[in-house]
Amino acid sequence: SLIPGIEKALLDNSSTSNLKIEALVFTRLVLASHSPSVFHPHIKALSAPVLSAVGERYYKVTSEALRVCGELVRVLRPSFEASSFDFKLYTRPIYNAILSRLTNQDQDQEVKESAITCMGLVIATFGDNLSAELPACLPVLVDRMGNEITRLTAVKAFAVIAASPLRIDLSCILENVVAELTAFLRKANRTLRQATLGTLNCIIRAYGDKISSSAYEVIIVELSTLISDSELHMTALALELCCTLMADIKSTSNVGVTVRDKVLPQALTIVRSSLLQGQALAALQKFFAKMVNSASTSFESLLESLLSSAKPPAQSGGVAKQAMFSIAQCVAVLCLAAGDARCSSTVNMLTDILKGDSSVNSAKQHLALLCLGEVGRRKDLSSHAHIENIVIESFQSPFEEIKSAASYALGNVAVGNLSKYLPFILDQIDYQQKKQYLLLHSLKEVIVRQSVDKAEFQEASVDKILNLLFNHCESEEEGVRNVVAECLGKIALIEPNKLVPALKMRTTSPAEFTRATVVIAIKYALVERPEKIDEILYSEISSFLMLIKDSDRLVRRAAVLALSTAAHNKPNLIKGLLPELLPLLYDQTVIKKEMIRTVDLGPFKHVVDDGLELRKAAFECVDTLLDDCLDQVNPSPFIVPYLKSGLDDHYDVKMPCHLILSKLAEKCPSAVLAVLDSLVDPLQKTINFKPKQDAVKQEVDRNEDMIRSALRAIAALNHISGGDYS
Repeated sequence: SLIPGIEKALLDNSSTSNLKIEALVFTRLVLASHSPSVFHPHIKALSAPVLSAVGERYYKVTSEALRVCGELVRVLRPSFEASSFDFKLYTRPIYNAILSRLTNQDQDQEVKESAITCMGLVIATFGDNLSAELPACLPVLVDRMGNEITRLTAVKAFAVIAASPLRIDLSCILENVVAELTAFLRKANRTLRQATLGTLNCIIRAYGDKISSSAYEVIIVELSTLISDSELHMTALALELCCTLMADIKSTSNVGVTVRDKVLPQALTIVRSSLLQGQALAALQKFFAKMVNSASTSFESLLESLLSSAKPPAQSGGVAKQAMFSIAQCVAVLCLAAGDARCSSTVNMLTDILKGDSSVNSAKQHLALLCLGEVGRRKDLSSHAHIENIVIESFQSPFEEIKSAASYALGNVAVGNLSKYLPFILDQIDYQQKKQYLLLHSLKEVIVRQSVDKAEFQEASVDKILNLLFNHCESEEEGVRNVVAECLGKIALIEPNKLVPALKMRTTSPAEFTRATVVIAIKYALVERPEKIDEILYSEISSFLMLIKDSDRLVRRAAVLALSTAAHNKPNLIKGLLPELLPLLYDQTVIKKEMIRTVDLGPFKHVVDDGLELRKAAFECVDTLLDDCLDQVNPSPFIVPYLKSGLDDHYDVKMPCHLILSKLAEKCPSAVLAVLDSLVDPLQKTINFKPKQDAVKQEVDRNEDMIRSALRAIAALNHISGGDYS
């Protein structure tokens, strides 16, 4: 029933250009959002008005019509398998309409770009039915690559063509395209270089057997200059292209030598970068795995290069912690790619390093532990006798970073063989009181890895872990309690049906440390991505957040932190509870005299405010609620008296209050204007405050930061329009 309307809008001479554009945009969106088979009976009626619009004189109508043609192409042939619908009737009319626009030089840039994109789609989708037309059409696309205005669009069009499963015959232009693309890698235009790397990758995967190895070498030389930590996305694309080049069967020894001489030094430099992460790190790991199988480099030399890249250079203080993890991951991938025998010999070499004197060679031991952890996570190391005892020996090290690396290694080795190593860790936590914190970190590594990999624990293991964790909820050490809470939160992601009731039961425990720990556990379970725990928490979360009115300040602070995390990551879970929670939250922002105590230090007395951390957390929570749940917050009862008292509080509280005031000035200006007079005094006090004559530099700097923060809030107030104030 819509087709006649679209036809009338596009074909009627009395239709305005704006009506045609609206009709085309509507058609494009409908085509994109529905199943292709829905339109097959109506293609004839749809295609005629759209193709006539491609010939329109007004450039906006033409460019929109070309975009509709792109969607039409996808609808005509949604897959490359045989279907009952005959698309061949429409291929030539569409091709001819687009070609006339593609070859016409005298037209708007938007039309040129749309024509190039659409022609790329047509060739990729109907190329097997247009083999006679390709020798005339492809050189036009190559020509557009030579034009500075259209080259980026043409590069992307060739990526679409190369990725087509039809394996379009590009022999007439392939050499020119590869040469042109290689030259683009030298250009200053960043977007062009990124698109070029992606297109080259597609072309070499599909047509590598038709490209000379000398062209490969030139590409490798050019892409090696793009590998740096200042441009990680480009680095990832360059390394992926390099892997594709090395994976090609035809890659000669010359290609391997060029990679070794040009790319490997860059890879060994970037692996030391503290910025390396994500896609770039994954591409670097893949690169080292491919290098093992290259004839021009040996496993031993690659391993040696990687291990020596962790040695601190003479002029700097050492290698960044993040870089040590990156190097360890690359070593693990390298070992696994080299085969079981070399992997086993490397593990033996690493354990030998650990048996040495840790006080002499701490950097080497640090890296050895991280490497063992990364290898153990990917491969079962139970064939190496007593490896868990060798790792746990490093808990005795005098260096904190080695202890931390040892707990990381033990947890990751356990991931490789849970049935053997998990009981060992659990037993050690019970018996080794002094090493409890580190062992709990090992357990946390196991649990976090399982929750990330969406893996399940055995029923017996879960019960044993829970008993152990709940026993340590009341630990005197805050560090231990925090790790226990994180472990519980991450297990809750794996086993929500078991964990949420168990945690809820402990919200009424007489021990305040237990109550605080279970609330923090919920905080760790509230992650940004959707999880199966969400629907269970929807009805249960109030039991945890209502601990905001607990008698103990640590429990109240834990509840405030959990509320803040929920507001940021899962606002829908708490919106219904806010009318009840907000008054309780505001109450936590008030200075309470009973929480201020004086400590007698002999010659002088020192005032300690136990409620400061709670007030700071409460204001930060309000700040988060203003970002994510503004529709549920009425700012007027909060500004006076709560925000007003916060603006006159301690330095740590004033800073978030200034931020809140700036946000309220922007989002709820009328509520701020109503009480603006009462906010002037605390802001003025802050700006006019002068530190004592004998104040240390740190106090002076903090005061300057606070004045800047207050001035930013005043500047935000100054932007409120319609307020008659000075």
